[in-house]
Amino acid sequence: MGHPRIRSRNRCFKCHMRKVLCICGLAPKLSIKAKIIVLLHMRERSRPTNTGRLLKLAIPDLEVRIRGDKDIPMDSEGLVTEDREALLFYPSDRAIELSSEFLKTINKPITLIVPDGSWRQASKVSKRVEILKSVTHVKLPLGPIPQYRLRKETKPGGLSTFEAVARALGIIEGLEVQEKLEELFKVLAERTLWSRAKLLITDCETEIPRGAYD
Repeated sequence: MGHPRIRSRNRCFKCHMRKVLCICGLAPKLSIKAKIIVLLHMRERSRPTNTGRLLKLAIPDLEVRIRGDKDIPMDSEGLVTEDREALLFYPSDRAIELSSEFLKTINKPITLIVPDGSWRQASKVSKRVEILKSVTHVKLPLGPIPQYRLRKETKPGGLSTFEAVARALGIIEGLEVQEKLEELFKVLAERTLWSRAKLLITDCETEIPRGAYD
């Protein structure tokens, strides 16, 4: 294995992919009405399999806040405001299924608050962030089984944060937004799995840059 500094120099600062596999130039720049705030657990910051932070490539206005650091508490300012409907995106026992019918009951722009980390880490957010204790929880309806796995999921049918937010925005913003995000995720997934020798280049539906294997 190479020196960690050498490995980091070979990776894109934004998408954390090897530079020859960088996906930044393929990301759409989506303008959406919903405000997305990702609460990223500090242990996920440097994990190449974390997809939550990659959403910002396609949604420039998306906000990422780091949580889980005992020495630097997360700033909760602006998570819940009077002019927006805050929704915590976590499938708890009291979560309401996202649907067009549910959205009709909301008459404000939406702030979708997305805990990003392991299931255990995400489950603690509503208890540890005081302002979120009374916020409505929402979850996805049942959908297609994920085609790609970048890391082991502990729950059947579990989605990565990127995939889950894409599906949520498909309901909130429309299918075009979901499809553009899923196109980017497919590139990310195939390049990642190919680089790990878990996917043959002949099985890739998206392009692997020639410079990655020449």
